[in-house]
Amino acid sequence: MRRLCVFLGSNAGHRADYAEAAVALGTLLAREGIGLVYGGASVGLMGRLADAALAAGGEVIGVIPRGILEREVAHKGLADLRVVGSMHERKALMAELADGFVALPGGVGTLEELFEIWTWAQLGSHEKPCALLNIAGYYDRLLGFLDHVVGEGFMRAAHRDMLLVADEPSALLARLRAYRAPQVTKWIGREER
Repeated sequence: MRRLCVFLGSNAGHRADYAEAAVALGTLLAREGIGLVYGGASVGLMGRLADAALAAGGEVIGVIPRGILEREVAHKGLADLRVVGSMHERKALMAELADGFVALPGGVGTLEELFEIWTWAQLGSHEKPCALLNIAGYYDRLLGFLDHVVGEGFMRAAHRDMLLVADEPSALLARLRAYRAPQVTKWIGREER
């Protein structure tokens, strides 16, 4: 794995655990020689992650839409900050640059980015791993809902299992490295026809 794309909050959240996890992940990636691709901001968990990776000597690539750049939240310490025209362009470039994807705690933007890239994997557009770093149980309710989606017949268990989960960075990195994409169709019941 050369680079990992991390989706996470541009706010810090209320728990210190979230920022600590962002720092731990950024430091681990740099130590392991894995480049970081992220949204390019200096604020919230995004800034903590990038600062930690930079402080540990890691490669950090920020990808930021011009509209967000103009709001002065871009990280000024990045040697590689790529400015794009839209959120769509941002996600496409991040997907191109990364060999895997992880979501830390964040809001609707974090969820949207994760779900889009996971959908692409489910459809077979890529075979890169997608994961959650489930700090302090942040994603527990979402994981329960995803199990409900499987139970209701809207997703295969194999596709649910594509979303790797761990509660600490080194365990998650091990899972990302061991990932193999399932070779099943998205559509339930199609194999019987």
